[in-house]
Amino acid sequence: MATLRDVKCGETVRVLKIRGEGAVKRRIMDMGITKNTEVYVRKVAPLGDPVEVTVRGYELSLRKADAEMIEVQH
Repeated sequence: MATLRDVKCGETVRVLKIRGEGAVKRRIMDMGITKNTEVYVRKVAPLGDPVEVTVRGYELSLRKADAEMIEVQH
Protein backbone atom coordinates (compact mmCIF):
# COMPACT_ATOMS: atom_id res chain seq x y z
CA MET A 1 0.00 0.00 0.00
CA ALA A 2 1.28 3.46 -0.90
CA THR A 3 1.90 5.97 1.85
CA LEU A 4 2.04 9.77 1.79
CA ARG A 5 5.83 9.54 1.92
CA ASP A 6 5.85 7.79 -1.49
CA VAL A 7 3.86 10.54 -3.25
CA LYS A 8 5.78 12.79 -5.62
CA CYS A 9 5.72 16.57 -5.55
CA GLY A 10 2.71 18.02 -7.42
CA GLU A 11 0.43 15.01 -6.99
CA THR A 12 -2.95 14.88 -5.27
CA VAL A 13 -4.00 11.76 -3.39
CA ARG A 14 -6.90 10.60 -1.22
CA VAL A 15 -6.34 9.31 2.33
CA LEU A 16 -7.46 5.69 2.80
CA LYS A 17 -6.30 4.92 6.33
CA ILE A 18 -4.17 6.29 9.14
CA ARG A 19 -2.02 3.70 10.86
CA GLY A 20 -0.72 4.15 14.38
CA GLU A 21 -2.17 4.27 17.84
CA GLY A 22 -3.31 6.75 20.44
CA ALA A 23 -1.80 10.21 20.60
CA VAL A 24 0.10 10.03 17.29
CA LYS A 25 -2.98 9.04 15.30
CA ARG A 26 -5.10 11.66 17.11
CA ARG A 27 -2.52 14.39 16.36
CA ILE A 28 -2.58 13.57 12.63
CA MET A 29 -6.38 13.58 12.60
CA ASP A 30 -6.47 16.88 14.51
CA MET A 31 -4.40 18.44 11.71
CA GLY A 32 -7.28 17.67 9.32
CA ILE A 33 -5.92 14.51 7.73
CA THR A 34 -8.81 12.07 7.95
CA LYS A 35 -10.18 9.26 5.79
CA ASN A 36 -11.27 10.35 2.27
CA THR A 37 -9.54 13.75 2.57
CA GLU A 38 -7.65 14.96 -0.51
CA VAL A 39 -4.02 15.87 0.10
CA TYR A 40 -1.87 17.82 -2.38
CA VAL A 41 1.89 17.39 -2.00
CA ARG A 42 3.46 20.85 -2.51
CA LYS A 43 7.11 20.24 -1.68
CA VAL A 44 9.39 17.47 -0.52
CA ALA A 45 12.66 18.46 1.16
CA PRO A 46 15.86 17.14 -0.51
CA LEU A 47 16.33 14.40 2.09
CA GLY A 48 12.59 13.67 2.23
CA ASP A 49 11.96 15.30 5.61
CA PRO A 50 9.67 17.24 5.97
CA VAL A 51 6.90 16.89 3.37
CA GLU A 52 4.84 20.02 2.77
CA VAL A 53 1.19 19.36 1.87
CA THR A 54 -2.05 21.27 1.37
CA VAL A 55 -5.03 19.83 3.28
CA ARG A 56 -8.50 21.40 3.50
CA GLY A 57 -7.17 24.72 2.18
CA TYR A 58 -4.17 25.19 4.45
CA GLU A 59 -0.51 24.25 4.30
CA LEU A 60 1.03 21.72 6.63
CA SER A 61 4.49 20.21 7.10
CA LEU A 62 4.74 16.56 8.12
CA ARG A 63 7.69 14.58 9.35
CA LYS A 64 8.72 11.60 7.27
CA ALA A 65 7.72 9.20 10.08
CA ASP A 66 4.20 10.70 10.22
CA ALA A 67 3.83 10.62 6.43
CA GLU A 68 4.62 6.88 6.46
CA MET A 69 1.59 6.25 8.72
CA ILE A 70 -0.86 7.70 6.18
CA GLU A 71 -2.02 5.22 3.51
CA VAL A 72 -3.14 6.91 0.30
CA GLN A 73 -4.67 6.17 -3.09
CA HIS A 74 -3.60 7.93 -6.30
